[in-house]
Amino acid sequence: MKLYELNSAPEAKSKKRVGRGPGSGMGKTSTRGQKGQKSRSGASIPAWFQGGQTPLYRRIPKRGFSNARFRTEFATINLSDLNKYFNDGDVVTPELLKEKGIIKQQLCGVKVLGNGELEKKITVKANRFSSSAVTKIESAGGKAEVI
Repeated sequence: MKLYELNSAPEAKSKKRVGRGPGSGMGKTSTRGQKGQKSRSGASIPAWFQGGQTPLYRRIPKRGFSNARFRTEFATINLSDLNKYFNDGDVVTPELLKEKGIIKQQLCGVKVLGNGELEKKITVKANRFSSSAVTKIESAGGKAEVI
């Protein structure tokens, strides 16, 4: 490449200057037309706006289905709580947990989670157990019974 082969950089297109008198062809209304919402300053109408009529998404009936209301939700309790509230040889049931105020509601049942350590030999009766909870209960010498 030689110095005389260099071209000047292409110039950027200049910005449209509006409202600079009638001779420019873009004076007076500054390319905005006559009156109306779009001619005012600060006007920005969302693409989905339908002029004030009820939008299409609200006129069409709802469709579809969700299984959320049929979800099974369990009251959960950790092994650390069982260790705190019960003694050796106790039998822990969902009714006893609710009676002592450890769980507020039984919901669809009680699930025992393996968070914490269990140092007492207790029998736990619940609807569900996590695998770590079962191993910790049995290693402490207790029993995990599914209701």
